[in-house]
Amino acid sequence: MRSTLLGGAACLLSTVCAFGADMGVPIAIPSALPPFTWTGCYAGGQAGGGFGQKDLNDSVGIVSSISGFTSANLNISGYMLGGQIGCDYQFRPSWVVGIEGAATGGNIHGSTSVATPALLGDSANFRETTDLLTSITGRIGYAWNNWLLYAKGGAAWASDRYSASDVLATYDFEGLETRFGWTAGAGVEWAFSDIWSVRLEYDFYGFGTRSVNFIDNVSGTVGPLDIKQDIQVIKVGVNFHPYPIGAPLGW
Repeated sequence: MRSTLLGGAACLLSTVCAFGADMGVPIAIPSALPPFTWTGCYAGGQAGGGFGQKDLNDSVGIVSSISGFTSANLNISGYMLGGQIGCDYQFRPSWVVGIEGAATGGNIHGSTSVATPALLGDSANFRETTDLLTSITGRIGYAWNNWLLYAKGGAAWASDRYSASDVLATYDFEGLETRFGWTAGAGVEWAFSDIWSVRLEYDFYGFGTRSVNFIDNVSGTVGPLDIKQDIQVIKVGVNFHPYPIGAPLGW
């Protein structure tokens, strides 16, 4: 029965084509759509929330000799807004590799109070703000048509501001730094049209322990503090692909 139906369809198609040729009318036979591909470049924006941990230690003793505290720990959290630009290449046939540069600015911050028993009735307030995160990463992913599951990793930089002051206003330390580290993350991206896609991504930023110089605005004293920093970010992004990606989705 099946072979009879297939034979009849083939006969009908050949008859129609022959009739069209006799009439001088071209007959278009639809071809299969090419497979979807993520190959191409993109640019877009992102927004998310960040949180992390700061550990401070005065291993030299210059700052603690004035402030009275030698260590502090605080949790940080806040928002980040920014953008990204990158390019991808799909091969074999579902694997995708790419490179991306990203920069986000915002306010991931925290503060904590530290007791200073050397000065009766006094206490210190240590504050930190991360207002810029940048990265250059490679990524590798596996695609299911217009869905892409990926992992990424590479180099990262953070811009941080610190301050430590006391209730009695006997000191007011400030510190600034741009810190180099690494980042790794994972995410999922969905192309919902020929030129637009959205993503959900998690990133971990590891910056290790670095020595940061603090300057006291009251006495002019300069001293280093060792600060360990890790930040985690969860963000949502949207990308614009200047040239259509994949096969037409029909939307």
